[in-house]
Amino acid sequence: MDTRGPLPRKYARYYLENTPSLVWLVVVNAVAVLVGVRYYVETMPDVSTFLWPLYADSPTALFLMTLSLVTLWPFLGKSLDEVPVNRPLAYLHTIALVWLVKMGVWTVVALNLGFDVYFPAAWAYFGIVITHVGFVAEGFLVPHYGRTTRGALATALVLALGNDLLDYGFGYYPPLRYDPGPTLVVATVALSVLSVAVAARVMPRLDESRR
Repeated sequence: MDTRGPLPRKYARYYLENTPSLVWLVVVNAVAVLVGVRYYVETMPDVSTFLWPLYADSPTALFLMTLSLVTLWPFLGKSLDEVPVNRPLAYLHTIALVWLVKMGVWTVVALNLGFDVYFPAAWAYFGIVITHVGFVAEGFLVPHYGRTTRGALATALVLALGNDLLDYGFGYYPPLRYDPGPTLVVATVALSVLSVAVAARVMPRLDESRR
């Protein structure tokens, strides 16, 4: 199966083809979702329940990745080359990758724009930066089993930009220790576009003959 991206295929095979490593990867992601939600929970009562998936950006990214990984469970122990591809899965895998890349990089950007109020706290700065860089690294597993389509990429872009509008147009941006200014807004929109461009670059296209 043709794949692209910076993560060598041998590492993807180790984490995704071995049953114990794949199961643990899903479990770790599920736990991380709960940890992430804990960060947002104090402010969630002020947000409509229907908006939680868009408000809790990082937990949503991890939840999407967890769903993406769970689709591999029926094929535990099998080669990545045997994992089927179809259009609905292309949408899931594409959006999962876009959200992981966007939120991973966004967090690093946001914390450094507010460097004075986060640094040098061990967890508030270093811990969050390291874990969110891990979002991007984990996201690069996706091209080794997922595919994308123009429709999936367009949908991911619309959702990402819609999320930006919700965040900064209606004030539902993630809790920060400072008020976001124009620099963060512009950077966020740019990251939405960049994340979709990354997905388009690293994910193989769905083979129309295998729909």
